[in-house]
Amino acid sequence: MKKSILVLISVVIFAANTFAVTVPAAVQKAFDQKFPKATEVKWGKENATEYEANFKTNGVNASANFSDKGIWLETETEIPVAQLPAAVATAIKKQFPQSVITGADKIENSKNETHFEADLKTGSKTKEVLFNADGTIIKQ
Repeated sequence: MKKSILVLISVVIFAANTFAVTVPAAVQKAFDQKFPKATEVKWGKENATEYEANFKTNGVNASANFSDKGIWLETETEIPVAQLPAAVATAIKKQFPQSVITGADKIENSKNETHFEADLKTGSKTKEVLFNADGTIIKQ
């Protein structure tokens, strides 16, 4: 049993180190300037030219994406479901009447747009739906 646990721990440590992402200095600098109080920062690559940091800020889960040149692209911040705009909550009740909202995020991007993402559960199925503040569905 002890041997199995040690092997499992070794595999997890190896996997974590194997997939560690080296972030360009420009990206790290931009992140540090935008989120000076971020804690528990973990980096990943969104695609060939985009990096994503998952972190906590003031105890709240968030993620932020930056180009490989250090340009901020967007931030997604977890919010209480009660903080969804009334128009979004109304749209969910109307368009997804059998669904329960299990989580919510506020998404701000470099185009000065603000969107809201709701995690909706219907029976055993869960999906994310992206809304404008006026309740218009952007993506489901």
